[in-house]
Amino acid sequence: MNPEEICFLPARELVRRIRARELSAVEVMDAHIAQIERVNPAVNAIVTFLPELGREGARAVDAALARGDDPGPLAGLPVAHKDLIPTRGIRTTFGSPIFKDFVPDTDAIIVERLRKAGAITIGKTNTPEFGAGSQTFNPVFGATRNPYDLARTCGGSSGGAAAALACGLLPIADGSDMGGSLRNPASFCNVVGLRPSQVACRTGRAFPAGSTWL
Repeated sequence: MNPEEICFLPARELVRRIRARELSAVEVMDAHIAQIERVNPAVNAIVTFLPELGREGARAVDAALARGDDPGPLAGLPVAHKDLIPTRGIRTTFGSPIFKDFVPDTDAIIVERLRKAGAITIGKTNTPEFGAGSQTFNPVFGATRNPYDLARTCGGSSGGAAAALACGLLPIADGSDMGGSLRNPASFCNVVGLRPSQVACRTGRAFPAGSTWL
């Protein structure tokens, strides 16, 4: 398969092929890194990009599979976290100049759980300042563009996540939603945004309230 074809395979199919050793996690990661380098300058969906961290994680997944270990149900999938979500050792700006150089020393629980499931962090996705708004722009990184028309908005506040998915920059992404911040950009970018119920979250059957994958 050529790299662009890899980037538009469904996440479930990517995991199946990685676990079956039909594709290596490194091949999947390299394909997405190349797609980000090619497409992201136009859409500005991923605002902190960590390709070497991604490759390191992919090598670890391939090594685990070679040993016969189970690296998790999301083994080898690149993921970028919304820039409202704290990530240990990775800049988290909340889209605000106040925090433009802030590097947390802890991970949010969704980051911990995605990593435990085998997903590999490759960066952060854009958001309006403090997540306030139904469009995605801020004074630190500027605007994220709609993948189908760069003159239009991608929606918000998880607009960077939705645009990244639509462009094949990522197979999964996370976000947050208190009033449509997953569902609005998903509808603008022709992807799926799922907000789990708070009851499911409290009982441990889903992720924390307002956090999910697109």
